[in-house]
Amino acid sequence: MRTCVATTVHHPEDARIMHRQIRALLDAGHEVTYVAPFTYFNVTPTMGVTAIDVARHASYGRARAALKRGVKGADLLIVHEHRLLGALPYRRPPVVWDIREEVSPRRLARAGRRHRVITPAVVPEATLVSPSPPPPGDTRVVHIGRLSSERGVSELIGLAERLVPYGVRLDLIGAAARDVRPLLRDAQRVGLLDWFGYVPNRHALRMAEGALAGLSLADDTVRAAPTKIMDYMGRGLPVITTPQGSALVERTGCGLVVPLNVEAVLNAVLDLKEDPVRRARLGALGHAEARLHHHWPDHAAAFVNRAESWAGLPTHALAV
Repeated sequence: MRTCVATTVHHPEDARIMHRQIRALLDAGHEVTYVAPFTYFNVTPTMGVTAIDVARHASYGRARAALKRGVKGADLLIVHEHRLLGALPYRRPPVVWDIREEVSPRRLARAGRRHRVITPAVVPEATLVSPSPPPPGDTRVVHIGRLSSERGVSELIGLAERLVPYGVRLDLIGAAARDVRPLLRDAQRVGLLDWFGYVPNRHALRMAEGALAGLSLADDTVRAAPTKIMDYMGRGLPVITTPQGSALVERTGCGLVVPLNVEAVLNAVLDLKEDPVRRARLGALGHAEARLHHHWPDHAAAFVNRAESWAGLPTHALAV
């Protein structure tokens, strides 16, 4: 099977796109053409994929031209943003929209009448779960993922400053929006935190191991459930999240839910720092849940089988 995977928004090394879905297709012996903003993010395409560079937030015309190149000879097209559904070339294979955010039932129904749609009910959110992560420590907290104003950068910097007297360091692992990069550089320059920038997903997960907690902060404009919570769970870390991640955290009992303000997050961090038994228990609960339900290798074959069926190809024996 030949699959075209496309985004003009996400980092080409996005964990869900590259390290889970594309990797699963490649491991199953399929060919992948990947339309993504490689130049914008200064990324060298992964070996094994046919890369087509596209500008980030490309115009509809440029996006359509890139998709037209990408779908030549393809059996399936998977797009990772709703906007690309309006830029589809006339001649194309079956289309799958992988939903990355909450959408209205009306939009979902409209897209579902014309295309296949991936939701968590179809392909579960997942991560790479460590078989035996170290217990949570007490000297640093971590944040994995893209950094932006709506994802709590100001609060993270404020938290880092408040944590200094308590001997707790903040590690930020992820790319940042242009408008917040100067704030992060200044905070790092004066020694408040360590900002590592973009780090490949597997390395980022290993870097997070042994932290006191994993942070997931966002304001009300962020509608997508943060997958970083599963990353923290898979590494045995207690989670401190704002309400966007409350459903998973409260259901599993793996962390604390706080409002988006520095004082609330600080108090949650300090509570866990003073209670090693509690943070070990929260980390263990999250890890057990992640290992049981959110380990990507357990879902990869089912994803490939679905992709093959959507392309109209015979499915393997493991099809669900």
